[in-house]
Amino acid sequence: MTDGDPSAGADASPDAGVGGANRAGESPVAESPVETGAEVDVHDDDVELERTIGLKGGLAIGIGTMIGAGIFVFPGLAAEQAGPAAALSFAIGAVVALLVALPASELATAMPRSGGGYYFISRAMGTAAGAVVGLSLWLGLVFATAFYLVGFGEYFVAVLAEMGIDGSGVLVPVAVIAGILFTILNATGTENAAKLQNYVVALLLGILVTFILYGSLDALGVLGEQSVPEAFAPEGYFPVLTTAALVFTSYLGFAQVATVAGEIKNPERNLPLAMVGSVIVVGILYVSAIFIATSAFGRVRLGEFGETAMVEVARHFFGLPGAVVILLGGLLATVSSANASVLSTSRAIYATSRDAILPAFASRVNLKYGTPHVALAMAGGPTVVLVLVGRVDMLAEVASFLHLIMYGLICVALLMLRRNPPEWYDPDFVVPGGPVIPVLGAISSFALIGFMQRESQVIGVAIMLGAIGWYYYYARDVTLKGEL
Repeated sequence: MTDGDPSAGADASPDAGVGGANRAGESPVAESPVETGAEVDVHDDDVELERTIGLKGGLAIGIGTMIGAGIFVFPGLAAEQAGPAAALSFAIGAVVALLVALPASELATAMPRSGGGYYFISRAMGTAAGAVVGLSLWLGLVFATAFYLVGFGEYFVAVLAEMGIDGSGVLVPVAVIAGILFTILNATGTENAAKLQNYVVALLLGILVTFILYGSLDALGVLGEQSVPEAFAPEGYFPVLTTAALVFTSYLGFAQVATVAGEIKNPERNLPLAMVGSVIVVGILYVSAIFIATSAFGRVRLGEFGETAMVEVARHFFGLPGAVVILLGGLLATVSSANASVLSTSRAIYATSRDAILPAFASRVNLKYGTPHVALAMAGGPTVVLVLVGRVDMLAEVASFLHLIMYGLICVALLMLRRNPPEWYDPDFVVPGGPVIPVLGAISSFALIGFMQRESQVIGVAIMLGAIGWYYYYARDVTLKGEL
């Protein structure tokens, strides 16, 4: 491996942190970067996470993470805010996601390492920017995972309601237990988690394609009576943008693929296909689903149905069997999203720890399963705490806020690397159109933040300020090889 290649970490043994140094009488972890002040060597590592995820697995992570919220949690909330124009909100989210997925694909083929956006930004913009993004990504994924787990709880309660059981008191305990189980599953091996993801996504897509095909025919009057939807944008077009900011959490999945880039087989081919392909597939499904939902019911009724509005839409088309199938689909979708997010969160923690931005123990790898077990605990623990909040809109928007900051900076990182390319920068995929796409990606990512609720913006800024404080307290003496 050539000197200056950023594509390697710094562990010297499976249980070692950055540098693999030993303190007397302690397990093999690195000294704190604050104590040593030494440059962190990020390319003389002997240990990497095994590449076990193929194209199908990468698509399953991307699609499986995204497909849950957009179809099974947001239609009622989105339609209540924007009416039928909520379909446009989802389309805007897809365009923003594509404008970022393309630059992220180029960066990922040049740096196919675990950590995704953190890794790209830290090598292009330096340790300080990387630390802020890495820590914010960790917590942003924690908020997203909590959001998915609350959705899982909502659908579990809805299943009990269909059985005539009042399950309102079990929502939080069920969500907490699910979060713990997903963390344990990922700790026993990435391949196990990927297999679960593949099966869940395949079954879920079968359910959704059947539902959307029938629902589209019904909405167009081919089956049943043609519906006459209300005005496209009953509250004007500003709510379309605020709704786009709310539902953007639905498109976080393509970035999760980049966070496990170090475990993707044939990354030069599979990473771009998985990231871009998952956005296109899911964007089509989202726009179709919201069109069907708003054709079946008006915005007011969909809003009254809340997070399980699609169950009532399915009941409208197919009766009780349809409601039961969509309930199953909702459970599968939220399981898929939560499982993929736990995996991605742990890899973000793993990558920042390997670079000494977090303590070295966080990058320890379990010798039996080959997984970063400490990072997984640091992913699952805060998630379980946030589940207790239960505020779907707030959890979703804070996750979106932190990811949109990272997405904008990914586009900036690409522009910086192209302007002053280091020797190691040799991507197998290049975004066409020169700087146009990354510039538009950065502008649209940052602009969408302005349409969020003030509370979400304040929490997001507070998390970033906390990340800056941690950098100055712990990691300001760290310099990463491979930086521009």
